[in-house]
Amino acid sequence: MCGITGYIGPKKASEIILASLKRVEYRGYDSAGIAVSNSKIEIMKDAGKIADIEKKLDFSKLEGNMGIGHTRWATHGTVNTQNAHPHTDCTGKIVLVHNGIIENFAELKEELEEKGHKFSSETDTEMMAHLLEEEERKQPDFMRAFLAAVKRVEGSYSFVAMRQGDGRIYAARKSCPLVMGVGKGEMFFASDIPAVLPYTRDFVFLEEGEAASISASDYALYEVKGGKEKEKRKPTHVDWTPQMAQKEGHAHFMIKEIFEQQSTIRQSLAADVGEGVKLLKKAKFITTVACGTSYYAGLLFKEMLRQAGRRSDCVLGSEYLSGIYERDTIVVAVSQSGETADTLNAVRYAKEHGASVLGITNVVGSSLSREADACIYIGAGPEIAVVATKSFTSQLVVLYKLALTLAKKKDMVERMKDLSAIAEIVLSKNEEIRALAEKLAAKKDFFFIGRGLSFPVALEGALKLKEITYLHAEAYAAGELKHGPLSLLESGIPIIAIAPSDASTPKLVSNIKECKARNASVFAVSDSDAVLREAELKFVMPQVDAVFAPIIYVIPLQLLAYHMAVKLGKDPDKPRNLAKSVTVE
Repeated sequence: MCGITGYIGPKKASEIILASLKRVEYRGYDSAGIAVSNSKIEIMKDAGKIADIEKKLDFSKLEGNMGIGHTRWATHGTVNTQNAHPHTDCTGKIVLVHNGIIENFAELKEELEEKGHKFSSETDTEMMAHLLEEEERKQPDFMRAFLAAVKRVEGSYSFVAMRQGDGRIYAARKSCPLVMGVGKGEMFFASDIPAVLPYTRDFVFLEEGEAASISASDYALYEVKGGKEKEKRKPTHVDWTPQMAQKEGHAHFMIKEIFEQQSTIRQSLAADVGEGVKLLKKAKFITTVACGTSYYAGLLFKEMLRQAGRRSDCVLGSEYLSGIYERDTIVVAVSQSGETADTLNAVRYAKEHGASVLGITNVVGSSLSREADACIYIGAGPEIAVVATKSFTSQLVVLYKLALTLAKKKDMVERMKDLSAIAEIVLSKNEEIRALAEKLAAKKDFFFIGRGLSFPVALEGALKLKEITYLHAEAYAAGELKHGPLSLLESGIPIIAIAPSDASTPKLVSNIKECKARNASVFAVSDSDAVLREAELKFVMPQVDAVFAPIIYVIPLQLLAYHMAVKLGKDPDKPRNLAKSVTVE
């Protein structure tokens, strides 16, 4: 979940590393630090946000052309300066940063303490620095010592390490993302592409169980397990620009990314689903696996497949512990980052049991894209805000196109071309949503309801609101209210009804009346006069085909959550306790 950067080249390393760390602040962190190698290893680190740390520490005093940096999200040990990365060995000559969790940390630490190693932090990461020191005593070639140490580690990791007097930076990864940036006379490591986009758009994506070392002008790849050097891979050119990862005048990345949907919906419709269709044609049964927002996209995909006459299911990645696989089962794994730990574990489990995997992701070269049998890229571009907005609608567009193409409904795929213009109409009413958000911001409890295809949209709307406002929000299939949740309703509690005109509208009107009878306050997002008449607050939606309504109806819910968060003084880009890429279980 943390951010890693590394640099070696002709420029001042501390400046590049600091700027790069700021570009991955969206990942969530509680401390930060930088180490630079010159005649010795120098480190500056502290708990807190980078802006606050800069007031106490002058990173520009770190002189040298080679360094590593880190933003930490605590897993082992409290949030303090000692536990912040980078960490060193006993000699101070080996320095290391790490994402992930070392599962056999206690066992290895005990072994090292028995050999005389002294620890200054509570972290599992520091243990790795001492393990490197111990392995180097056995074999002075640092690459070999590094591989030997990594091989002993159980768990998830991306390591980046330096040694005083050595002109290279070393890295390895397992279950945590790590990319190598290839520049002109300079090289980079990073946990995320946007960290180093201003310097290069050419990347080598480290594969599962792979290690690497870089100098200013060269790189080498290795197998961790066998220690053998591998053939170099041609770097992948990424068509993202640094400007795509900037706010471009918006107050927050979240609102910028919400507004980008008028173009990303169109871009995602151009995605090539051909390989996915070929794979799914062979399936007797299709299981979609995803987490969080991507799971709600999967629920809608499941319904689209059902309407196409295909047997399917949708399962949370974290609940995909076992499965009964029929022959020719296909697993569709959906993850914005392609690095979601629970989803990747499900993918690996499915492949071990003979299933083929189709990946749906936003990130070229991600773990999911490499481990899947086929992959479709949603083409949403970098999404910086922690909460998903444009990636959700892009996932829906691609999944809809996939299901409709599989069902040979070319006319419906053609009709999807109108969605971008309809999204633009909704976004043009942003100020109207802002005014509604200001009226609702004083409330403490919210209930989102929908029927049919609108139920997953209600789930996503409730998730967005609680993620960034920290208010209580729940979502229900509207018909379920009478089976228990009505007991929670009392005067003034907002019911947010997602209600496009469709066959379920009369029943939804009845559900709304049930809520009003308990003195709840109804906010309707609808194009139906029958629904809007029942609402105290309303947002009138443009006409859209009922089957495509989820792609459009989620947009006002994103705007509502955003404006409520801002009204309440919360940072919508960096919600507390959350991170963009959930790379731990």
